[in-house]
Amino acid sequence: MTDLVTTKTLTDTIGKAFENHLSKLNANSAVRSMRVMAMENFLSMGFPDKKNEEYKYTPIASFIDDSFGLETEERIEIPLKRFKKLLPLKNAHVIVLINGIFSDEHSQLIPTDSSIFISNLAAIYASQKETIEKHFAQYADSSKDAFSALNTALAKDGAYIRIAAGTVVNEPVHIINLIANKKNLLVNSRNLILVEKSAKVDIVETFVSLDSAASEKLFTNHLSEVILEENAQATYCRIQAEEDNVTQVNTTQVQQHKGSNFTTHTFSLSGALVRNNLSIVLADEQCETHLYGLYLPRKNELMDNHTLVDHHMPNCYSNELYKGIMCNDSTAVFNGKIYVRPDAQKTNAYQSNKNMLVDDGSSVNTKPQLEIYADDVKCSHGSSTGRLDEEAMFYLRSRGIGESAAKKLLLKAFAEEVVNTITHEPLKAYVDGLIENRFA
Repeated sequence: MTDLVTTKTLTDTIGKAFENHLSKLNANSAVRSMRVMAMENFLSMGFPDKKNEEYKYTPIASFIDDSFGLETEERIEIPLKRFKKLLPLKNAHVIVLINGIFSDEHSQLIPTDSSIFISNLAAIYASQKETIEKHFAQYADSSKDAFSALNTALAKDGAYIRIAAGTVVNEPVHIINLIANKKNLLVNSRNLILVEKSAKVDIVETFVSLDSAASEKLFTNHLSEVILEENAQATYCRIQAEEDNVTQVNTTQVQQHKGSNFTTHTFSLSGALVRNNLSIVLADEQCETHLYGLYLPRKNELMDNHTLVDHHMPNCYSNELYKGIMCNDSTAVFNGKIYVRPDAQKTNAYQSNKNMLVDDGSSVNTKPQLEIYADDVKCSHGSSTGRLDEEAMFYLRSRGIGESAAKKLLLKAFAEEVVNTITHEPLKAYVDGLIENRFA
């Protein structure tokens, strides 16, 4: 592999880091073989540019600099007062990852019986080896996406959640991803989440950048694999609120089995560039899937949501609603695809993308797609882009409400259709507060 590393570039840094990482892995492990294959895939693909159709409207290459490092150089201090603000839920299992590495000091894991395994990948590998090797890199395809390949090759740590068959977890699991560094940093972190037969869990994942110089570039390449076995249920709420020197590529691959029910919420509130790749495979009958998303770019930010709902088998249902509010010369991209395979008869699949442009300098590129290869299905998709309703503004102003307050009321009302899909009331209140502050 060294013959592929010839120049002092980011690829050079990545290649050296990988060889160092590889030397610490068991030579005969299945995971090691996966990582080698993934690195070969990454080196053959390279980072995507605009010629790559999947990144046509997202110039991610311009956010990648050859001076990125892959290792945190200093201990990251988090003031207690600030850390408490990162904990919106009073009762929750809390896993904290700082620059992709588990922090035992900050994590708060509620003692449980043996039916709930909540830990980090690096620590749990020995005791859960069979499960990890069965599922690691089995769903996220490293042969088609450079960031998935890079993560599979280099990720050292991340959250590990395994809920045993029949177990209902009463408290949510909160994964907190913090990133901070005094030099440019590329972080590869990874989650593996397994919800076994008839088990149930609620997961919240937040992304926050701590104090760092605005001149430093921070890049998170995060990947999660989520597996729902027969009749399992899970909700997964992701909240992205990072500073404008942070770029994030977030890939989530979900595999649903018979009778499973999965709901995901994605709230993209800030970050220089946020790219979300969400792919869900309905691999068996009677699966139900709900996807909700809200993106609020501002100040030249770019937020890109790519979703794929892949119906493999009959009698499944999927529903998708993504909404965006673009302001202050920002840009958004939505690319949502529903794929109905020939065996997926009796599929019901719906998708809606609604956007609001607050100023003339903002824009959105939206591309809803349906590919249907079965003949007995009900599928629809739609997209709309508009501006603030002038009649509604006039009505509010005529009742004595100032222009700024009226505008805020209308924007918040537009966003609430997504926020109101959260059923966990404390989490809903937390997200609602974030949205309120966002429009302040």
